[in-house]
Amino acid sequence: MTDRSSAPHRGDSPIGDVPAAEFRAAAHAAVDWIADYLENPAAHPVRSRVRPGDVRSALPASPPTHGEPLDAMLRDFHATILPGITHWNHPGFFAYFANSGSYPGILGELLTAGLNVNGMLWITSPAVTELEELTLDWLRQLLGLAEGWTGQITDTASVSTFYALAAARERAGLDVRTQGLAGRTDMPRLRVYCSEHAHSSIDKAVMALGLGHENCVKVAVDEQFRMRPDALEAALAADVAAGYRPIAVVPCVGTTSITSIDPVPAVVRIARQYNCWVHVDAAYGGVAAIVPELRYLLDGVDGADSMVVNPHKWLFTPMDCSVLFTRDPATLRQAFALLPEYLVTRTPDATTNLMDYGIQLGRRFRALKLWMIMRAYGAEGLAERIRHHCELARDFAGMVHFEGGWEITAPVTLSLVCFRHVPAGADEATIATVNAAIMERVNARGHVYLSHTKLDGRYTLRLAIGNIRTDREHVELAWRELRDAAAVVGNAAS
Repeated sequence: MTDRSSAPHRGDSPIGDVPAAEFRAAAHAAVDWIADYLENPAAHPVRSRVRPGDVRSALPASPPTHGEPLDAMLRDFHATILPGITHWNHPGFFAYFANSGSYPGILGELLTAGLNVNGMLWITSPAVTELEELTLDWLRQLLGLAEGWTGQITDTASVSTFYALAAARERAGLDVRTQGLAGRTDMPRLRVYCSEHAHSSIDKAVMALGLGHENCVKVAVDEQFRMRPDALEAALAADVAAGYRPIAVVPCVGTTSITSIDPVPAVVRIARQYNCWVHVDAAYGGVAAIVPELRYLLDGVDGADSMVVNPHKWLFTPMDCSVLFTRDPATLRQAFALLPEYLVTRTPDATTNLMDYGIQLGRRFRALKLWMIMRAYGAEGLAERIRHHCELARDFAGMVHFEGGWEITAPVTLSLVCFRHVPAGADEATIATVNAAIMERVNARGHVYLSHTKLDGRYTLRLAIGNIRTDREHVELAWRELRDAAAVVGNAAS
């Protein structure tokens, strides 16, 4: 850790910024390091090996009295911060869903930080609003969505889903915006419907909107873990008969645990019979529709009201960048727009003020990095990378399928493989223990990082491919690591 007891290194003036020359030198060093790091992120163990408290205890408990040089901070970054990083850019990162930055996206982030603008109003930086509108229309075209969809960039799918369900609540016409929910005796209890395998962000949005967690209704799935239309229709009919008010249905295009694809056309048809808003959670799987032969994934979406996709998951965009598309921006605006006098501007009515479409007033210039990524790779380049990841997933699934003592536990729809080791004669409890031990051993070695889920109560390993730097050699390495770990765990148990 840098010695902080010395006199200030910038003694000529206590005001103003760090000298440009000092910043320039540090920034050049940082960019050089980033380029070297991303050329070989596998030089680091994919999962951090620090123990709880290691990073904090290595840093001073109080802020410095005098300013320190930027190069000292970079030294501390390498010595103290970097060991506490789990490397999502690592080609062996197969846990959760990928979140790999790309050079064009990083360049966009650098420029965004340098500009440091707030795009809350059109007038506060016209380029922020207009580039966001343009970039999201490009994305709309890449996904094959019809004209009439508009989009806005948020930070995460959790926020995008919250906004969509707020619009659903607004469309219900119960004046919740003005009167709230507390103490209301003039309205039924409102309900939202999603599959048993839907993401927890839907539950959280329902809770945050004041609807109550018990009113997030989980709909049964079929043998491929897709929402069952008959179960949805039965749940809606039963709830209406019991006096509830359904307001939204959330089908998924790529569930978190297994990337199952809900039957969106059937869901839309049923939801319309009950006047429900349909919000499609395509945070992970949606961008796969950029691949022409996977365009079918979004069949039926043009009948929905909103959809979320996350470029920071599988479009190589640095965190954070989520896109909420909607065909009803007026209702979304009605849910959130508020204009105090200090935000009144004299701009043409045709301009968009991004602050009107969510709770945030401050808005980063997130569109810049996404725009640069689209330009750097083009539609064909993005499609080829996504296609390659799906091919790698099928190859890995083949390795598992043809190896004795292993099984695939869910259909491989995109670039995620769910699988597990099944020792001969083992019961479910033993299988769970063995697979947990295999995963921990693999993760501890530092070359590969996996996560797990449970499917119908069965402990299952997940290998999710989506990192821009992942190739066949990394998938083959993961399989070798898994087989080696299974042998060690099996020997220890015998």
